[in-house]
Amino acid sequence: MAATRLVWFRQDLRIHDNNALASACRDKNARVIALFLVTPEQWCQHTMAPRQAWFIREHVKLLAASLAEMGIPFFIEEVSDYAACIPFLQDFCRNHQVNELFYHYQYALNELHRDAAVEKALGKDVICQGFDDGVILAPGSVTTGNGSMYKVFTPFSRACLRRLQEDIPACAAVPNPRGDGIPITHTPRFTYPVTALDRELFPPGEEEALKRLKAFCQEDVVKYDDYRDFPAIRGTSLLSPWLSIGALSPRQCLWQLLAKYPDALSGGEGFVWLKELLWRDFYRHTMVAHPEICRGEPLLGWTKSISWRHDPGGLKAWQQGMTGFPIVDAAMRQLNTLGWMHNRLRMIVASFLVKDLRIDWREGERYFISQLADGDFASNNGGWQWAASTGTDAQPWFRIFNPTTQGQKFDAKGDFIRRWIPELNEIPDNALHAPHEWARQHNKTLDYPGPIVDHRQQRELTLAAWQRARKRTQRNEK
Repeated sequence: MAATRLVWFRQDLRIHDNNALASACRDKNARVIALFLVTPEQWCQHTMAPRQAWFIREHVKLLAASLAEMGIPFFIEEVSDYAACIPFLQDFCRNHQVNELFYHYQYALNELHRDAAVEKALGKDVICQGFDDGVILAPGSVTTGNGSMYKVFTPFSRACLRRLQEDIPACAAVPNPRGDGIPITHTPRFTYPVTALDRELFPPGEEEALKRLKAFCQEDVVKYDDYRDFPAIRGTSLLSPWLSIGALSPRQCLWQLLAKYPDALSGGEGFVWLKELLWRDFYRHTMVAHPEICRGEPLLGWTKSISWRHDPGGLKAWQQGMTGFPIVDAAMRQLNTLGWMHNRLRMIVASFLVKDLRIDWREGERYFISQLADGDFASNNGGWQWAASTGTDAQPWFRIFNPTTQGQKFDAKGDFIRRWIPELNEIPDNALHAPHEWARQHNKTLDYPGPIVDHRQQRELTLAAWQRARKRTQRNEK
């Protein structure tokens, strides 16, 4: 009897460069089937954004069509959470006489525990084969001389570049069709709430992702270093939603970049964008090396002593884009409307929450995941811990962004701010980043809140709070 091979799709919703799918299809005589499990209660625990759930649902639909054309039955089922996946897969494999299970690793702690439990439950009846995915280089493969994970990005990225100059991980080809196409027999059943993304900005589909990747590498990546920090300009790739759900792989990004700019690995054109891909790897490698961050722990132990402020009003003003700092508020309104935020703005609003309002970074981390179409635990956690100076960072803990000067530097004429805060449309360019000062000088009343904090004052209070935390830890260690 021919073997039955099951491909368990998770955060890898594509047929291009899918090692699990390609490996399962390698035996032409084997029967290949595929499965995707919707886990609404788990997604609720992880506060997945409804826009990301919609993006997943749409890609699952498209994946079903692609697999049907290849002659591969695709089962889409809903179970409550990761714990429920285990008995479901036992029954599924038994009912479909599955001999081998193929899947890609997911590196967060809950997912690792789920997969370990599945393999244990299936036992000797089903051979499980896992593959690295969502990274260019596998976690644990880039380490210091003593075998430990790098603590900061720059030496990590240099080590990655040395590895890649020797050997670049290949992209798996799309498997050949397994006979004639078949009807689509399952459609996604999602009880999790969904909110549609802007289809013009983020149209679902891996073909669309590949098209945009190619266009970016062919036309825009050379301008990336000049334009990437200016939110009013479309200077970034906008590929993060596809990367976050695995409709596009970072290996595909690397190969497409090197096809146009082969010198990117040695600092040539495209190098700056390549480093952004390595940042994604860095945060995943860090998560594997320090799984405690999946439990909400800071990476730097001494930062557990930081005294955070309980400020529900400040948190709400920040969430709603009503802080009185235009660049912060415009960014948060962009997030709430689109489910996406420009990367420079993510740093600005994160710094404001943790360094101006001194609200726990985990509040911001949680809110971002609840809104982002490109929500990704490792990158989101890494970014928030970077902003809070609790994670991996080569810079001192006393780095604090000034939201006003950040706005002046990266949105000088206010094109971005005016797009999201129409209340300020009549304010002159040179006054837009401190509009209430202009209003007082001209005896005007604005339909826009005043600043909820004094940045200069809060900066001093924050520096003192971080310094107390360091001293408190040092005393306790003596």
